[in-house]
Amino acid sequence: MNNTNSTPGFNFGSVYGEPDRTTPNPGLFGPQSVSWLVHQDPSAAVAGIRALLMQALHPDAMAGVAKNSTYKDDPWGRIIRTAQYVAVTTFGTTAEAEAAGSRVRMIHQKLGVDRPDLLLWVHLGFVDSLLSAAQLSGIATDPATADKYVAEQQIAARLIGATDAPTTVLELKDAIDSYLPVLGASKEAKDAARFIAFPPMPLKTRLLTPAAPAWASVAATAFALLPSWGREMYGGAIFGPALKLPLLEGQGEVSLKAWRTALMFLPASLRSSPEVEAAKTRLNL
Repeated sequence: MNNTNSTPGFNFGSVYGEPDRTTPNPGLFGPQSVSWLVHQDPSAAVAGIRALLMQALHPDAMAGVAKNSTYKDDPWGRIIRTAQYVAVTTFGTTAEAEAAGSRVRMIHQKLGVDRPDLLLWVHLGFVDSLLSAAQLSGIATDPATADKYVAEQQIAARLIGATDAPTTVLELKDAIDSYLPVLGASKEAKDAARFIAFPPMPLKTRLLTPAAPAWASVAATAFALLPSWGREMYGGAIFGPALKLPLLEGQGEVSLKAWRTALMFLPASLRSSPEVEAAKTRLNL
């Protein structure tokens, strides 16, 4: 499906093509993996935004993105393509996942963020965000299950070219802690955070639908789920100092669960990505 939505500010086309529905291949993880469990859960949508906010805290990584990326020209497209990448590499066939990984490695090289330390930071931010959101939602709370998820995601690290990825939750925490001395919210990171909170929308969408406040709520939830040191680096607010609101203890968890509950009321056909449905079809699930 390579067609794109022509509405300004939105881009729903897939750069990875129509998902394979016929090859009986379980892909890199398979339906019994923790990765399938975590990445299918509605909490992953909020976790993905948290990952972007966390990844932006590495000044060198954010500088590369700010200098070379066109995310401000097509913010929705970037968010959607990132979600599609995760879906393809998790639920697609091995061939589809490897092709997607090759494409992302090429993009990272173009953006100048293909240094080993930057690639590992991108991986750590993603894994920590997805696992944290899942656990707050009551998924993968068993320590062994959480460790298995981190270990499985070594495959995802390899796909983007990252090395020395952690294999346990403890190793994940230690790896993140090792980056703290170099992390900080640069001007580019703060600009990106505000852009994530208030991305451009067609005027009619912004004025006549609840899309803008709903998205701002999702972004605020993702921000509240950041580690306390991450929120402090941003100055305590995703919306800027003028709109700084105090975060109550557990506010992020409560908001995440509210969003997850709301999404669970949607029909399964709307909650599942095409890649998930294709996997179910080709594996007779």
